[in-house]
Amino acid sequence: MTTMTGTHPITGILTEPLVAPSILSADFAALGSDCEATVAAGADLLHLDVMDGHFVPNVTMGPALCASLHRRLPAVFLDVHLMVTRPTMYVQPFADAGAGHITFHIEADEDPAEVIRCIREAGCTVGIAVNPPTPWESIEPWLAEVDLALVMSVNPGFSGQSFIGDVLEKTRAISSRLRDDQRLQMDGGVNLKTVADCRDAGCDLLVAASAIFGSDDFASTISALRGP
Repeated sequence: MTTMTGTHPITGILTEPLVAPSILSADFAALGSDCEATVAAGADLLHLDVMDGHFVPNVTMGPALCASLHRRLPAVFLDVHLMVTRPTMYVQPFADAGAGHITFHIEADEDPAEVIRCIREAGCTVGIAVNPPTPWESIEPWLAEVDLALVMSVNPGFSGQSFIGDVLEKTRAISSRLRDDQRLQMDGGVNLKTVADCRDAGCDLLVAASAIFGSDDFASTISALRGP
């Protein structure tokens, strides 16, 4: 795992990038075992993609699944990514279920300041996400208030999509405006072919779904994603 100064993977000062397997591509019939295996193979945290069927055209997981993972792996940091229309409805249930971090989308139908306040009051660190078509400037007023900025490199909804290279310009613009104790996360189409560009653009928290769970060797894949 990555060496950090401090124990919180979102706010610690990093010495190398973090890798977060997205459980969306795990075998849900063997979810606990799959997630346990990725952590044993060097994953730094687990990423939970929560979709409501309204903000995106898919429905995935709720707080009960998060709570089950937290019981199975109580020492593992759970990074919850809310791809939902009304994020404040979901914050406290996921915090109670063991989430350590919650990211919401700037495109959601709620006031960003209120969502940030709600997540902090629930005891979690805060992230703000931006979809591929959305200008990075939409999140600029909130960057100083959050712990993490997430750039979507696919249109959210399903794992296994192809990486949209145009988002790298946006990524570099955001990277130049973040503090050392803030993370820049890339989510969508991150694999062994695209990850170097993500790291070069400033990403230090790499979410990978099918690239990890579709691999025959979790450890070597996670190590390669993290980079030299």
